[in-house]
Amino acid sequence: MKTLVWLAQYLLKAAIFFTLFAFALNNQSDVTVRFFFGYQWTAPLVLVVLITFAAGLLLGILGMVPRWWRQRRAASRARHGLPPAAVADSSNASIPHGL
Repeated sequence: MKTLVWLAQYLLKAAIFFTLFAFALNNQSDVTVRFFFGYQWTAPLVLVVLITFAAGLLLGILGMVPRWWRQRRAASRARHGLPPAAVADSSNASIPHGL
């Protein structure tokens, strides 16, 4: 059974690799990326797609870092038996009571 699972994983990884490899081979033509102020960059299409994917991945990870830190801090406080840190509720902070 373990061998069958290993073989299925290996075949899936190989299929993904060959699909991406075929994509790279089919998209070798140069494209020009035009930025502001007349700056432009010419590179193979597959490189532009790869750089765009990597930049999106990096931005997504950076967007999650503050939440990861808060969760790690809360888990650490819970592990040591401390009460959870107070979270300021800013949703109603600017509305005076009684209005």
